[in-house]
Amino acid sequence: MCGISGWVDFERDLGPSRDVAQAMTDTMACRGPDDEGLWTASHVALGHRRLAVIDVEGGRQPMVADQDGEPLAVLVYSGELYDFPELRAELAARGHRFRTRSDTEVLLRAYLEWDEDLLDRLNGMFAFAIWDVRRQELLLARDRMGVKPLYYHPTPSGVLFGSEPKAILANPLAQPAVVDLDGLREIYAFSKTPGHAVYRGMYEVRPGQVIRVSRVGLSRRFYWRLEAREHPHDLGTTVRTVRGMLEDVVGRQLVSDVPLCTLLSGGLDSSTVTALAMDRLRKEGKEGVRSFSVDFAGYSENFTPDAIRPTPDTPYVLDVVRHVGSDHTSIVLDPADLMDPAARAAVLRARDLPLGLGDMDTSLYLLFRAIREHSTVALSGESADEVFGGYRWFHEPAAVGGDTFPWLATPGVERFNGVVGILGDELLRELDLPAYRARRYREALDEVPRLPGESGLERRMREIGYLNLTRFVQNLLDRKDRMSMAVGLEVRVPFCDHRLVEYVFNIPWSIKSFDGREKSVLRAAAADILPGSVLERRKSPYPTTQDPAYDQALRKQVAGLLDRGGVAAAQLADLGKVRAVLDRQEGKADLDGRAALDGFSGLNAWLEEYDVRLKL
Repeated sequence: MCGISGWVDFERDLGPSRDVAQAMTDTMACRGPDDEGLWTASHVALGHRRLAVIDVEGGRQPMVADQDGEPLAVLVYSGELYDFPELRAELAARGHRFRTRSDTEVLLRAYLEWDEDLLDRLNGMFAFAIWDVRRQELLLARDRMGVKPLYYHPTPSGVLFGSEPKAILANPLAQPAVVDLDGLREIYAFSKTPGHAVYRGMYEVRPGQVIRVSRVGLSRRFYWRLEAREHPHDLGTTVRTVRGMLEDVVGRQLVSDVPLCTLLSGGLDSSTVTALAMDRLRKEGKEGVRSFSVDFAGYSENFTPDAIRPTPDTPYVLDVVRHVGSDHTSIVLDPADLMDPAARAAVLRARDLPLGLGDMDTSLYLLFRAIREHSTVALSGESADEVFGGYRWFHEPAAVGGDTFPWLATPGVERFNGVVGILGDELLRELDLPAYRARRYREALDEVPRLPGESGLERRMREIGYLNLTRFVQNLLDRKDRMSMAVGLEVRVPFCDHRLVEYVFNIPWSIKSFDGREKSVLRAAAADILPGSVLERRKSPYPTTQDPAYDQALRKQVAGLLDRGGVAAAQLADLGKVRAVLDRQEGKADLDGRAALDGFSGLNAWLEEYDVRLKL
């Protein structure tokens, strides 16, 4: 796992601009604390920051493939290939010779053998750039589910690219950072548009997309998309197939030359990953896996259930630990940790955007920072809800029957309303978020693959599954990538294995929900390896602190901003609305108000730190 950056310009010699290319690479330092490299030629500069996981000594980048001392292709790459041993063996049989044990060299050699058709062979999470010296052409590619990020900014004579927006923004050609109405719409609509990067002129390489940049311009194509296929199996065979796939996926993702752990929340998803990891390691005669969870001081003792979070995590975490025997550590945070200015600043720098998730972002960052003291790689249960149908909106009649993104039609989801609610009325009219969401929703529905004759509930549930797998999950994958890589921790997501996603996407809803519960097939597939309490537990999202001290500290911070005057967020927010939230929130629980204040605080910090130019 690493950070990559680059600059291609067919009309100028980039040699004198090496310092700019280095500055772009330096922004990725947190993503790659172990090593760095910069490769330049007349029209190209490729930068890399390395987090060493496979072949610590031999996998340095940028990596060059040469012939008779002349370079053929140069690679910068972020991610992991889980099938690289098989690919290496096949390439070796075809005559390729390897100097390292790294998956990086396998990827580079695979390009020389198969060109961009190599993408059809890859199993992993990745974002990479290859400069083909012979063709004078750049190839950019991203994994099928978009686990690893990759941004690009076309220029009149080439392109800038990077793992995060900050790498591109470090180049004068992308300055100043401009955000227009569509950029703000993307921030506040809570319906991520694939390919949209918020900053004007900047884009994301879409999941499953490959881009070529040459003297004649830029071309894009998809090498992978979800397809509708007839499901070949009955319920029993389906459950056994899913179990077999999960065992294979988790086993592949346990390969590492550095310490590895799992993230354990006590939910079905992370518990399944932890149990399968323990089982695999024991069968191989290795030590068991370490597991980590996040908790808040006094959370379990004083927990108050609500419509979204019916139970605290810790009792279930402990049940799993006792059941599977993992070496477990709980990271306990208090309001002072969550309001720590340095931690919140680090979260903003990691996200490059004011997403307003407050304590949930900060606690995830602090969890990963603590884990990084012990492990370099962590396996996560992320995306199982999107794959198997775990969220409330897969089962809530109002969401299933709604005419918008289902997560926006689910009763009790207040955070979205709170963050938007503090914006100025005139701005809200200009943004017209309902119309923007409706347009993006229709675009997404037009993409949904369908089987001939598919109708009724099965048709609708395929739509909801597709919306989650292509729109909603990206928000969570982005968040997990940024918070983990901000501390140099690689997080792997077994449930994003494209083979598993393809198979489960085509399981009929009647089978996916055969017992009337969420994630019925996953629950059945893991039934023999988990404690009964976890198998019976209802879905509970990532925790948020209930300590009123957090709200008090947040109110104090926002009040201080207002008293200071000259608030950058006043360009977008109605300060009268913010003051009204401060007044109503005092002395009572108000998640909507907390979201509003966290959103205001994050918006102000972003506008100030990134010197954003608003073009509205």
